[in-house]
Amino acid sequence: MSLPVYLDYAATTPVDPQVAEAMSQCLTMDGVFANPASRSHIYGWQAEEKVELARRQVADLIGADAREIVWTSGATEANNLALKGVFEALNYEGHLITSVVEHKAIIDPARWLEKRGVAVTWLTPGADGRISLQQVQEATRPETRLVSLMHVNNEVGAVNPIADIGAWCHSRDILLHTDGAQSAGKIAVNVGDLHVDLLSLSAHKFYGPKGVGALYVRRPVQSQLVAQIHGGGHERGLRSGTLATHQLVGMGEAAQLAAELATTEHERIAGLREQLWSGIAELPAVRRNGSDSEVTPNHLNVCFGGLDGETLLLSLRQVAVSSGSACTSASMEPSYVLKAMGLADADAHSSVRMSLGRYTTAADIERAVTHIREVVQKLHGAG
Repeated sequence: MSLPVYLDYAATTPVDPQVAEAMSQCLTMDGVFANPASRSHIYGWQAEEKVELARRQVADLIGADAREIVWTSGATEANNLALKGVFEALNYEGHLITSVVEHKAIIDPARWLEKRGVAVTWLTPGADGRISLQQVQEATRPETRLVSLMHVNNEVGAVNPIADIGAWCHSRDILLHTDGAQSAGKIAVNVGDLHVDLLSLSAHKFYGPKGVGALYVRRPVQSQLVAQIHGGGHERGLRSGTLATHQLVGMGEAAQLAAELATTEHERIAGLREQLWSGIAELPAVRRNGSDSEVTPNHLNVCFGGLDGETLLLSLRQVAVSSGSACTSASMEPSYVLKAMGLADADAHSSVRMSLGRYTTAADIERAVTHIREVVQKLHGAG
């Protein structure tokens, strides 16, 4: 029996073979294996050179200066550094604006800050899953210090108007942080155009390795951020710890590939996504969750009305899909994102996230459509 068609790229992507090859050259004695902080010999110099090349590659992907890239273990750590780092510097005073549909890596730190005295406004999206500029404007107070809103929603792919929100924040000296884990490598991301001060990245979302990420910190903002990990003062004092050369090289290579393939890859994946949707759109009680325009090319979130979500997922054995974020997949609670968008519990339970990527083919989509149609029609017939 063949493996299921992989349609869960929003959860994670496989490492690109070119990335894996670059990483393999930084592990063994005959490669560049040394500690990049060992500056007293050639082994350390070679490692540092590799790390700094990777830093430039990641910076180039988002239009930043290499000195504005702080290495982390992933977007979760980057998000924690951004939110906690800003408000620790302010002695936990001031006001934070975020939303109820953020990734848990934002929601949990924001709740942690609330317990320490930070005032938090939780915005609710529209039916399209997006937060509007007007909502941010209406929530802004004289004491607002930070707005943190994801660039792209991880469940429905909704793209927030970050550039407009960023311009508003800058006009009022409010810092803006965005979680770019689902946007970098999928849509155009330029920190200057977006007017962001902080942006979180995760390598495994764009065909790099797991366990490594970065936080873009605009240079004038670096002095306004308090480090959350101490022990050596690495990363200009913002994040201590020995740098994992192979991981960083992998992230850098993945970033360069993402930039090179951007236009052709995005167009191809968008076409496959529409092929998938057109193949299932006429099924009974099926509808698309969120916007069909302000969305990334790779996301498709679909409600299969009238079907039990758990039964549906267990029946879809020939496609690897999810009911929402991978971080909440162990829970059978309906998606908090879809509920915030106005879906009833039953419809949220009946919804499936399908996400496409670099290795998805037209044949994969044909196979997925055939299987989904068979399963849905069978389940409706059984009901």
